[in-house]
Amino acid sequence: MATTLSGKDIAKKVNDELLVEIDKLCDLGVTPGLTVVLVGDDEASQIYVRNKAKACEALGIESNVVRLSRYISQSELIEVIKELNADNAVDGILVQLPLPNHIDPDAVLEAIDPKKDVDGFHALNAGRLMQGVDTFEACTPKGIMRMLKESGVKLRGANAVVVGRSNIVGKPIAMMLLKADCTVTVCHSKTRDLSSYTKNADVLVVATGIPNFIKGDMIKPGAVVIDVGMDHDENGKLCGDVEFESAEKVAGFITPVPGGVGPMTIAMLMSNTVQAAKQHANIK
Repeated sequence: MATTLSGKDIAKKVNDELLVEIDKLCDLGVTPGLTVVLVGDDEASQIYVRNKAKACEALGIESNVVRLSRYISQSELIEVIKELNADNAVDGILVQLPLPNHIDPDAVLEAIDPKKDVDGFHALNAGRLMQGVDTFEACTPKGIMRMLKESGVKLRGANAVVVGRSNIVGKPIAMMLLKADCTVTVCHSKTRDLSSYTKNADVLVVATGIPNFIKGDMIKPGAVVIDVGMDHDENGKLCGDVEFESAEKVAGFITPVPGGVGPMTIAMLMSNTVQAAKQHANIK
């Protein structure tokens, strides 16, 4: 039976570290500030934004939400972002995705000042990650790496398989695992004979958005399984991309849904915001 990796417990440790760091910044007259841009009234997005605001409040980070109509034009949205780029009270900017269909998310994300890109999605920060240079790292992959570190998982020389190729999770986590000296294979929902790859994984990261996509018989005994999914099954029950019941019988470690990767994503957003504040104030 697998050991469950609690994102809640590790996120609490991260937040405790951040509290100490934020207290030191406040003593220097610096209060980290995060602004979230929310376009439209998507229910899930509003929940995510509320959770981020709560996390900021708990840590003493200034939090502001810019709420915009779902009918706003792309050019008007980019003008809002330019104003935030120029605002010295704003250390970090996050545009809540998804955006309405008439807006190109890539154009919007590219408008954010890379020094305020606490989501780590700007092409400049993604490129720096590719080069192995210190930069703002995407929050979910960064949280996964912290979970692996805190759990004592030995990554050097390990076979790591990433199932999913998004710019938000799949590609950046592949780069981070490679930097940690893993041998990395990137698969996806169209990969032929997928189980031949997943069965060889010492570390398996699954981020496809397909409910219960990975079954227990596709997992190497003793593997570390990181489930990034947040889905609903045919009965409307919350589940991940990994079929937990069968997977936990085979894996060595496994993340639950919920309570696994999710709390780490928000903790890393807070970490990136503190990092942005320090850079903004030229504090090392």
